[in-house]
Amino acid sequence: MSMNSLSKNQPDVMFSMGAMVARYTMCPRSGVVEFHCLPAGMETRIVAGREFSEGPHVEGLPEAWQSLQFAHDPEWLVPCHVAGVPETRGFQLGLSMRGSEVLNGLRFDRQEVSEDAEGLRVATHVTHPRGFRLIHRLAWRQGDAFFQVWQECVNEGDEALTLEYFPSFSMGGLTPFDRGEAAEALYLHRFRSCWSAEGRHERRSLEALNLERSWAGYGRRVKRFGQTGSMPIRGFFPWMAVEDAKAGVMWGAQLAAPGSWHLELSRLKDRVVMSGGLPSRDMGEWWKTLPPGGTFASPPAVLACVCGDVDDLCHALLGAQERVAPPEADRPLPMVFNEWCTSWGEPTHADVADTARKLSDTLTKIIVIDDGWATKPKGEGIQFNGDWVVDREKFPGGLKATTDVIRSLGMIPGLWFEMEVATRGTEAFKMSELLLRRGGHLVEIGSRRFWDFRNAETVDLLTEKVIRRLKDDGFGYLKIDYNETLPAGLDGPDSPGEELRKHLAGVQAFIRKIQAEIPGILVENCSSGGHRLEPSFMGLCAMGSFSDAHETWSIPIIAANLQRLILPRQSQIWCVLHPRDSLTRIRYGLAATFLGRMAISGEVKDLNPEQMETLKRAQAFLDGCADIIRRGKSRIIRGMGESWNAPRGWQGVVRVSEDGSELMAVAHVFGDAGGAGPVVPLPPGDWRVADAFGLEACPERLSGSWRPKADEPFSGFALRLRRVQG
Repeated sequence: MSMNSLSKNQPDVMFSMGAMVARYTMCPRSGVVEFHCLPAGMETRIVAGREFSEGPHVEGLPEAWQSLQFAHDPEWLVPCHVAGVPETRGFQLGLSMRGSEVLNGLRFDRQEVSEDAEGLRVATHVTHPRGFRLIHRLAWRQGDAFFQVWQECVNEGDEALTLEYFPSFSMGGLTPFDRGEAAEALYLHRFRSCWSAEGRHERRSLEALNLERSWAGYGRRVKRFGQTGSMPIRGFFPWMAVEDAKAGVMWGAQLAAPGSWHLELSRLKDRVVMSGGLPSRDMGEWWKTLPPGGTFASPPAVLACVCGDVDDLCHALLGAQERVAPPEADRPLPMVFNEWCTSWGEPTHADVADTARKLSDTLTKIIVIDDGWATKPKGEGIQFNGDWVVDREKFPGGLKATTDVIRSLGMIPGLWFEMEVATRGTEAFKMSELLLRRGGHLVEIGSRRFWDFRNAETVDLLTEKVIRRLKDDGFGYLKIDYNETLPAGLDGPDSPGEELRKHLAGVQAFIRKIQAEIPGILVENCSSGGHRLEPSFMGLCAMGSFSDAHETWSIPIIAANLQRLILPRQSQIWCVLHPRDSLTRIRYGLAATFLGRMAISGEVKDLNPEQMETLKRAQAFLDGCADIIRRGKSRIIRGMGESWNAPRGWQGVVRVSEDGSELMAVAHVFGDAGGAGPVVPLPPGDWRVADAFGLEACPERLSGSWRPKADEPFSGFALRLRRVQG
């Protein structure tokens, strides 16, 4: 493997990145530099692409049309579009901004490589006659199964330059293991998401997506997806993958995107290219003007490639979140009680205190007071934000009296805030100079207006209202909720999309300010459940609310989905407990929480002794699995239909500890499991049962697979297994 940098004399270079190889190639015909990666050891399987298309549809073309016969045109590793340059052609406007004519003027300058014991860094410089420089940057750290890519633009000219499309990454040349267009071998993977239905995995062939190349190689085929606004997990997660099913290889990308984003899969000729990052002018109202000497860098994208399946790829990409996830308060994963599904917006000191006492002899460590603690006019809806005056009828001694009770029981008190909005009827709603505008008008969605976090006065006001409340009343946990999305752009000196990006950067800076002023506070990332489960927000918070699917049959399905997209130790999974529930129903819900962090709600203080004992048994089981949840690798096995509202069949999740010595297996049976019931494959070897939940009887040892017996529909079971040595 060459350790030289890319040059005209070295037009194909590869760099080792542990289990991966980064590859840069320069087209001898056009000088275009393309980038892709492949699993280490697959270098010998690279196949040179065909130069010309084949068949009667091109053989009879006039000589002047010979360019249409080329079967593969490499695509620049630094795609962009600059205002004032002719737009991209090939029927693309409104579908994609790839292929801009600005790319025709790009010229490779140099490649700088730095490799040491820490890892690899590669900077590929490309210049343009208009006086700007593009730098494609790659960074990989020793031991990581992923790497980061981003690009920078430096305006070295004498005039201002406006970027209208500037994604974080572009990986072309897919697939390198087929001479032609890899017919019926390539698949796009995505995760769909909507309120209370997060993370539905989708795998579709490029043929089904109408992404086969055209007969002439003209007319770009495009599948672009993403979202605009301030709820990044809306429609899809910012995640995509391409699978070469014949080679058994997957390439994947994940964006850290607190607001608008896009991902794109496209092809002109044989090869496929995946790209994405910030929105563009035609999707998200984003552009950025750089004065002479100005620079701009895109947010980094996380990339990986594996020989394996979607679980292997997700595990590799999750390594990036592992690197930035904040530390926990204590080693056992703290279990949470949130009273939302107990009071439904009407919490009181008496009820919260009574519930805390009821839970004082359990492993519950956090008691959260949700929405409804602040005063609101009669007739208003549940949420009333902005003034945040404590309701003294519900909390006669103020919130401090309640936190004192919780602290006296050895627990951490938590408080809910929807801190980014002001609702109709509050004084805050009238503070127009501190609120966001679009098109000269205040942004108003339903009963909500939105604080402007680019404004220092807003930050000062919320420091008083939010941070001081948390400090003075002794809270150690903050649930940040966010229940509506902003539009694609906001008023300000930059483009609307760029102003939205700066506003959301201000929101995240305020979260860091909370953590700096209240050391050790645990922060929960909630946005009507899962609308902000993306890496930049999860990297700030101890945990995130997995969904608003509080009592649905789909909870274990959603919880398993999210093991692929966020760290299980950050995934707060709810189980609502009622005295009317059967033990089977309670075990079904509690077993779902084993797929992440346990959060309970409901009329817990009224549970009977047998129901409470079931809760304690579940908490003890989960506590024993804490290390497996913290550091492990998950595999999802399903024998189920497509409906989540009326699920049938079964699901199994196996999570193996980091050192491979232990595993946790969780199985759920739905409405109709079929004759055989669940068959959950286990890793090779013999396994001894260390603990069990929900099973009347189980063998002492297992190998090959686990087949829990389900006598009732909607049942949940779990095992903790230790590998038998020798």
